[in-house]
Amino acid sequence: MEVTQTERHFRKTPVGNIPGLHPLIQSLLKKRGLDTKEAIEEFFSWDLKTLPSLTQLKGLKKATERIVQAIENGEQIGVYGDYDVDGTTSCALLYYFFKMLDTQVVLFQPSRFDEGYGVHPSSIDNAIAAGVKVLITVDCGISNLETAEYALDKDIDLIITDHHKDAKAYMPKAYAVVNPNRRDEETSDDLKSLAGVGVAFSLCLSLKFALEEKGIEIPSLYSLLQFVAIGSICDLANMGPTNLKLTRHGLKQIPKTEIPGLKLFLKEEDFSKNMIESEKCSFFIGPCINSKGRLDHPEFALNLLTTQNPDEAKDYFRVILDTNEERKRIQKQVYEEAFQDVVSSLDFSEPLINVVYRPHWHEGVIGIVASKLVETFNVPAIVFTDSEEPGVIKASARTAGELNIFDCLDQCKDLFLKFGGHKAAAGLSMKSQNLQALREKLNSLLKNIPEIIRVKQDYFDLEVSIFDLDMQLAQSLQLMEPFGNGNSYPIFRIRDAYLSHYTILKDAHVKWVLTSKKKQQNLQKNIHGISFNYIGKWNAQDPDDLFQNQDQQGLTVDGKLSINHFNGRKYLQMMVDKITTQF
Repeated sequence: MEVTQTERHFRKTPVGNIPGLHPLIQSLLKKRGLDTKEAIEEFFSWDLKTLPSLTQLKGLKKATERIVQAIENGEQIGVYGDYDVDGTTSCALLYYFFKMLDTQVVLFQPSRFDEGYGVHPSSIDNAIAAGVKVLITVDCGISNLETAEYALDKDIDLIITDHHKDAKAYMPKAYAVVNPNRRDEETSDDLKSLAGVGVAFSLCLSLKFALEEKGIEIPSLYSLLQFVAIGSICDLANMGPTNLKLTRHGLKQIPKTEIPGLKLFLKEEDFSKNMIESEKCSFFIGPCINSKGRLDHPEFALNLLTTQNPDEAKDYFRVILDTNEERKRIQKQVYEEAFQDVVSSLDFSEPLINVVYRPHWHEGVIGIVASKLVETFNVPAIVFTDSEEPGVIKASARTAGELNIFDCLDQCKDLFLKFGGHKAAAGLSMKSQNLQALREKLNSLLKNIPEIIRVKQDYFDLEVSIFDLDMQLAQSLQLMEPFGNGNSYPIFRIRDAYLSHYTILKDAHVKWVLTSKKKQQNLQKNIHGISFNYIGKWNAQDPDDLFQNQDQQGLTVDGKLSINHFNGRKYLQMMVDKITTQF
């Protein structure tokens, strides 16, 4: 197994007080509770041998035995995945695993608009029509009780692998249920954070061990970790020790991927990197893969990840890029309307939650719009639109702060027809006549929850000087990858910066040139920054006001330091989240 420069650095370097690691990073780790040698060593570890056993999950042994039996008997196996990035990467992961075994599988994904989320009785009918005897779900199934019983009646063995909360009256009566969050699971909290693709990888690992016990040689599953990385990051899986290690190794695989469709997401300079940045997944690869499932059927995205033909991959990629642009256009329109609805409903008090509804909003983007409303107004958001059924509306919900939105909605489930999700996000459907009752009930619940829990806090990690921002700090930040839920990208606050000048790009984005207010050792420090979609942003100060008033009021800049690669050159760049003269 190839050793990266990052791994080599930490094998040679003692932990605790790490030479070569920027002192600010050590302060940051301490603030995040990593203040012992053991904790720091675990955080930076790449050692897959220290993972908890991924094959200890309940139901996994039974699932493994049935799938091995199907392989030996030549029975047709099907894989059924959700239409999002987690589901699509899970399907691709199992496709390549079974390809290693020279076992052909049939892949299924639902349409968000025809079948909807989850596995359905019609899904079982489709599997039967394809000759499937064993159907494996990935990233869905835990809430589909009726479907599990239908599969039982139809004599098809349904194996559910999922990671969503087990919240129905009882667990589905499937042949096997593998879910770290099933009600009787006793595994560690760290494994409970696995995304659907992490659970799918655990199934592959269990199958590998079982087949090797029978004397069958199975190739290394290491290359499959690239799917684990993309799916886990884009599904906002908590980056605890297990996900950090799996995802690190997955990001390391992507620059040398052999998958034609994944190569197309990479720029020329990406192929020479030790690992791809997590933000490349969350802001480019993930949204592109997601776009087809948001607007029509996800099959093009799955085909992109599974085709071995480079020309076919290019065709799929072009379609996905076009679809993603269309998704952005629709999302912008829906967000602007939702924003106006929130603003028009504001009174003299801050809202506890924003619940908005218009019948024509596109169902495929309401989840993203809910997230953007949270970013804008700092409180939870639920965005409703009409469903296909008259009189029924459906919604995506997103939390703010540390609030468990699933638990809040669970207390309102008497109003819902369908409901599912987890702490940070949920989906539901209900009769339109219940909308006002839901608003009232949620507001009543949230009044009793402290604001610090239910409101997105104005947060930064460390206050630094503009002279602290250098290439060593940026490189040390890269050692903390992957960033995500539970390991957020550090935000630095700067108070000794002066706005030298700014440029507005495409009437939306702002490029800043920040310089030090005072010289240090007779040196002036400049750094470039950028804020995307800054113009028109809620509560954002006008750039000219900032420039004109900074002398009297001072300037505060919050942002993320990164290394920008352009035309073969590398330079420091500040992703400016907030810049103000009034703080």
